[in-house]
Amino acid sequence: MTSSLSLLTQIPLPPTTDGSVGIRSITYRRSVVFPTKKWRCSVSPGQSPPPKHRQRQSKNPESGEKGIDPVGFLSKSGITHKGFALYLRERYKSLKDLKDEILTRHIDFRDMASGFELLGMHRNVQHRVDFMEWAPGARYCAIVGDFNDWSPTENCAREGHYGHDDYGYWFVILEDKLRDGEEPDELYFQQYNYVDDYDKGDSGVTADEVFQKANDEYWEPGEDRFVKSRFEIIAKLYEQIGKEYDIFNVIDDPVSKAKFRAKKPPIAYWFETRKGRKAWLKKYAPAIPHGSKYRVYFNTPNGPLERIPAWATYVNPEADGNQGYAIHWEPPPEHAYKWKHNSPKVPKSLRIYEAHIGISGSEPKIASFSEFTEKVLPYVKDAGYNAIQLIGVVEHKDYFTVGYRVTNMFAVSSRYGTPEDFKRLVDVAHGLGLLVFMDIVHSYSAADEMVGLSLFDGSNDCYFHTGKRGQHKFWGTRMFKYEDLDVLHYLLSNLNWWVVEYHVDGFNFHSLASMMYTHNGFASFTGDMEEFYNQYVDRSAILYLILANEILHTLHPNIITIAEDATLYPGLCEPTSQGGLGFDYFVNPHASEMWLWFLENAQDSSWSMSKIVDTLAGINRNSNKMLLYTENHNQSISGGRSFAEILYGQTLEQSPVMNDLLLRGCSLHKMIRLITYSISGRAYLNFMGNEFGHPKRVEFPMSSNGFSFSLANRDWDLLAKEGVHQNLLSFDKDMMDLEKTEKVISRWLPNIHHVNDTNMVISYLRGPFLFIFNFHPTNSYERYSVGVEEAGEYQVILNSDEKKYSGQGSIGQDQYFRKTISRRVDGMRNCIEVPLPSRSAQVYKLTRILRV
Repeated sequence: MTSSLSLLTQIPLPPTTDGSVGIRSITYRRSVVFPTKKWRCSVSPGQSPPPKHRQRQSKNPESGEKGIDPVGFLSKSGITHKGFALYLRERYKSLKDLKDEILTRHIDFRDMASGFELLGMHRNVQHRVDFMEWAPGARYCAIVGDFNDWSPTENCAREGHYGHDDYGYWFVILEDKLRDGEEPDELYFQQYNYVDDYDKGDSGVTADEVFQKANDEYWEPGEDRFVKSRFEIIAKLYEQIGKEYDIFNVIDDPVSKAKFRAKKPPIAYWFETRKGRKAWLKKYAPAIPHGSKYRVYFNTPNGPLERIPAWATYVNPEADGNQGYAIHWEPPPEHAYKWKHNSPKVPKSLRIYEAHIGISGSEPKIASFSEFTEKVLPYVKDAGYNAIQLIGVVEHKDYFTVGYRVTNMFAVSSRYGTPEDFKRLVDVAHGLGLLVFMDIVHSYSAADEMVGLSLFDGSNDCYFHTGKRGQHKFWGTRMFKYEDLDVLHYLLSNLNWWVVEYHVDGFNFHSLASMMYTHNGFASFTGDMEEFYNQYVDRSAILYLILANEILHTLHPNIITIAEDATLYPGLCEPTSQGGLGFDYFVNPHASEMWLWFLENAQDSSWSMSKIVDTLAGINRNSNKMLLYTENHNQSISGGRSFAEILYGQTLEQSPVMNDLLLRGCSLHKMIRLITYSISGRAYLNFMGNEFGHPKRVEFPMSSNGFSFSLANRDWDLLAKEGVHQNLLSFDKDMMDLEKTEKVISRWLPNIHHVNDTNMVISYLRGPFLFIFNFHPTNSYERYSVGVEEAGEYQVILNSDEKKYSGQGSIGQDQYFRKTISRRVDGMRNCIEVPLPSRSAQVYKLTRILRV
């Protein structure tokens, strides 16, 4: 029996006569089968391995299913630790129990991750709007807004139905209002098609005429006599009272029986009773018009309170110092965005351009989705990247938090535009061949009460833990209660929402250490395996991450998930069927930290080549799934300086002419990026502006700087001037072209064969490509020997020292072709002697193989 995550997938019905499509009417069960290869945990020292034939015949006692091994990745990774293996087995049992518990409440896992289809504000086909909210601690629920003069009694949960179910889900109906002179519908179940302006329901055919046509088609002459004469069949039964009859001798008419079974319900006529959008607009006024402001009103044991609904899709968190509110977003069809492009094919390697919408403009103000779409997206495409990663898109109250203290998880930030504007941004990016990733913050939440989830229903245990465990130890944020099914329902639905509604292609899960450990990751890690399963590890949080990856990858097979975990938890990118967490990539933040330390604390001549290599490529587990960056937004946003600011200081502004300081800065800027990009995994990230050496850091407006926007933007005008910034961008483009044209990163993993701390030289091979770096600040080498495996002719395809990259141009074009020498160097059969100027890097390509 294979192991699978079973999900019921909807099959859309054929278009109806009014153009609408029925959904979730027919379902089939789809299973994702996990790999069948099994791994065993390595034995402890002193124990002899079990016989091979027993290994082949053994079955996993935990699952009884092929392809499932809760400790499978340990053997693959060479990890031998009994305690951690036992923890993984227990965690797998907890995951099975959690899935069983979920299926007692939900039809399937797709239903578990689709709460947005019911919760929040939704248009109902029976001329009304339905609102549903989870608030188990509330006693009364109503919708208040400008459409009902903020009345807490006009639109409330209906009396007689208790207003909520046993799980605390409140249900409020907002009936559309009849316009003056209009009469109620003859049929209480009258439906309306809100998408199309016209359909057969607007043709003037009455319901009686439609039913008559249906009866005429369905019944043959004489068959409907019992329908027309309701008492005839009763009279026939009355005549039989008191008479004896044989129940085993029932007279049957095969012909009539066959005719009856062949009949099909006249469903087509039913759609003729449905009215179109114009008919609805003529007869009814919407209960809550598009663009209305509203909040949810609760009566709680501690008194009445108002909140922005947890499932609101458009929110104004700060209305000029007044209380925030949700905005009902239901644009008419002619104004709703219509998608034009499909998502690009998932590439084998990622070149991610990280950006923040608000600071993406040149002017000292908050930029918009539309401005980003028009100006930045074409630039990113031209620069050679194949994905963008957006931070701060989800609604947050305080702009200076960069979007990491999320208040409304289903809403795009209203600072940058409308939901339709964001849809257009994603669609245009897809048209340019760019994937769109989002920073998703499920590791904690803002502590705000009016616009956030804290004390949402007046209690302290609705979405978050109570007491100290519900508070982040240093950031003042709230910590989710991941073991609660309703919280899981909310978070899993949130992930699915961004894919279904906005077509995003992946997520970067922010700050996983904050949720995976009860100490929020603020502890010294020694590398001992016990630190990954001791009493400080939050098993419920890890189970949520496993479940999120399983459901996301099943519902959306092309989705990409990235784990941002500073502790590098074992198994981040291993399959969940083998005991892993199921991510596609993991971020290695230590590279950026190393470069920052070197630049701020060490002389150039004391840089350790061994430390550079160990940090960038020292993780032997899943190195092909490692995402590296030299500097992302953290160092320039969280009070630190960008590398360009450290390297150049005020030099560029004071003297744009090339001097020793500028030459050093440009050389290191290029080399650091090239080696980080090419030495390890198949994913690379760059923050907006760093590719051309943006000379200023990022600083959001806050009280400490007088709420200034002077540093909360990007100076794109620098690229209009000839000089250093243009040249650095040119180098970055050619660096990206190594993958676009040669597939250097996606086709091969590096073979690092030369690391010389004395000469400060690093060299490695990726297939037929040779990378050589000389970090020495003064020493140049006229004929430096490094080993290569293939004998032949090598040609320089990228040289950081070229003048067009603000280099010295020390190597002439006639020196770009080098032939190998039959001499064993670096453990290789051949070697190549190359000129190697100080602070320079070269990439060689094997252009012709010589057969010996």
